[in-house]
Amino acid sequence: MTGSEIPPSFRLAYVPGVTPTKWVRIWNERLPEIPLTLVAVTAAEASDVLRGGGADAGFVRLPIDRTDLSAIPLYTETTVVVIPKDHIAAAVDEVSAEDLADEIVLHPLDDTLDWERPPGRPAIERPATTADAIELVAAGVGLLIVPQSLARLHHRKDLTYRPVTGVPESRIALSWPEDATTDMVEDFIGIVRGRTVNSTRGRTATPPQPKQRKRPDAGDARRKPAAGKSAGKSPRGGSGGPKGGKRGKPRRRS
Repeated sequence: MTGSEIPPSFRLAYVPGVTPTKWVRIWNERLPEIPLTLVAVTAAEASDVLRGGGADAGFVRLPIDRTDLSAIPLYTETTVVVIPKDHIAAAVDEVSAEDLADEIVLHPLDDTLDWERPPGRPAIERPATTADAIELVAAGVGLLIVPQSLARLHHRKDLTYRPVTGVPESRIALSWPEDATTDMVEDFIGIVRGRTVNSTRGRTATPPQPKQRKRPDAGDARRKPAAGKSAGKSPRGGSGGPKGGKRGKPRRRS
């Protein structure tokens, strides 16, 4: 390798709540010669990081501006309300948006849900981050509606959460710049979509193996000779020939 060559690597961005561990493990098993670097980004900055070349691909939250980005939707998350453990809603399995009409529902500036209008009563000020909103819920200031993965990410022993119906849901997608669909991006798409290592798509497909010569059937080798025929030459005077067979001519003495 010359001094101007840069060894290949793959940079994967991911937003809070996404756990890329499984896909990273498969990448490392299939492409150990290409290191994968994780890049933690906020949901708001994910698109700019991809456009600016800060990552080759990334897990983002939809919707995003797809003018110059490709995206493959992967899954939809359950939306939950984070509440103190002694809140009345903790006694039920799920709540509706209407059930929260009289509650103060916090709406942080980094909110990831595509609201027309958040339910409940708004707080006097919007918290800067979801982490700040979690602290306010613990202090009894209000409640917070988030994708379930964010509720798990900010878990506290004094808080719990319940699914909420009648509210937007968050979708996770794999995204990358349209004009940078490289071989490595194709490899990662294959991993995320569950393609096997022998898939015909992508660079990591196992090349076809040369055809092996057909071995003779074991039954042919063991087939008994026809009656009256020897299976092969037998040693002189030995017992290898068939019983009752003719003896071979004696060799002429010189």
